[in-house]
Amino acid sequence: MALADIVGGLATLCSISSFVPQAWKVIRTRDTDAISTRMYVLTVTGFSLWLTYGIMLGALPLIAANGTCLLLSAFILAMKLMPRRKREEVAQSLGG
Repeated sequence: MALADIVGGLATLCSISSFVPQAWKVIRTRDTDAISTRMYVLTVTGFSLWLTYGIMLGALPLIAANGTCLLLSAFILAMKLMPRRKREEVAQSLGG
């Protein structure tokens, strides 16, 4: 395995695992007050662009990593933007 593959794998692990605690906290507490909407709009946009770039290159590692991060960050943003009642329903359906 090349050093670049190891670095890429570690970067993917760090990127994905950075969003999991926030997503789980939103599911568990239903609280999104402290989440910055602007930051998550930029994050979702960035991951969308990285995913598009990966697709254009046909680079599976970029597609997998950024696709997963896009899903997690988009979930957090969606929970931030939806009304409290709907957020409760979604969190409940996910076991929170």
